[in-house]
Amino acid sequence: MFTDLAMFLKQAVLQPKQTSSLVPSSRALAAAMAAHVGPDTGPVVEFGPGTGIITEAILQRGVVATDLTLFEMNAAFADALQNRFPGVTIHVDCAQKAPDLLPHNVGAVISGLPLLSMPREMRREIVAAAFKVMRPDGIMVQFTYGQKVPLTPEGLSALGLRATRTKKVWGNFPPAQVYILQRAKI
Repeated sequence: MFTDLAMFLKQAVLQPKQTSSLVPSSRALAAAMAAHVGPDTGPVVEFGPGTGIITEAILQRGVVATDLTLFEMNAAFADALQNRFPGVTIHVDCAQKAPDLLPHNVGAVISGLPLLSMPREMRREIVAAAFKVMRPDGIMVQFTYGQKVPLTPEGLSALGLRATRTKKVWGNFPPAQVYILQRAKI
């Protein structure tokens, strides 16, 4: 865990816009995010896995490595993830490229991306990309440090989505709120 923290801090200093935090997600937040997937979910995609704490939790929930695809823009994180999680597919690319690289049968997208630190249009593009690769009953699990879902009500409506607040994770620094996004009509 100390190695993850050291690596995360180094990347936060070197690439602050991509990392957007000084500490990685806690095991409590990882468990809360991964609680929404399992062996029956089918293909799962993770946006912004960083050091892999949520990735590890997803695999512990029974998602097999060959059903997990990661999108990580930071090459140092991607290299470490490849060594740590053999069998997982890793794209060193932005989340918006997912529809060009994946079949459209994903059961869930788990996002550790700091959406609130991004411009509004980029947030919408990332969420839209997630739903382009998902089957109709798929879900996106997103956390935020803010008080509201990372998309405006207008943004959710434009994408035909609804957001449900799930667990508040106090055992994370800072405390985080987990949301489930899904199509408004399934």
